[in-house]
Amino acid sequence: MSRFGGAVTQDWEPVVLHKSKPKAQELRDPKAVNQALRLGAPVQTIKKFDAGSNKKTAGLGLNTRKLDEGTEPVALDRVSTDVRQAIQKARLEKKMSQAELAKLINEQPKVVQEYENGKAVPNQAVLAKMERVLGVKLRGKIGK
Repeated sequence: MSRFGGAVTQDWEPVVLHKSKPKAQELRDPKAVNQALRLGAPVQTIKKFDAGSNKKTAGLGLNTRKLDEGTEPVALDRVSTDVRQAIQKARLEKKMSQAELAKLINEQPKVVQEYENGKAVPNQAVLAKMERVLGVKLRGKIGK
């Protein structure tokens, strides 16, 4: 007698197990490609432009460089010395550090440093914030 109640029957239907499809990486494997070629299966090959090489084409690079030089200005305007000095003078009169000024205008201290060193490209929004905090007119003096 079985430990299960009732009559014991057998299920004779076949169970079919399917292999999973090969992944894309496995299909690109050189062994898989060679096996497919031996079996006569269709193999697709695509030549990609400059794929896997670190070469630069001479003709294309020269043309793009000439195009860039012809359409874009060589140097961007930087903060003028008048603006630099006005920012420094107003900040020192209010006895603020660059970090404190940066915090008040919600910018990085590096931004204030670049403006005072004359390395920054003038941004109207940043200058407006500095004008508001320092109480000095800065935007009329750009590039003059």
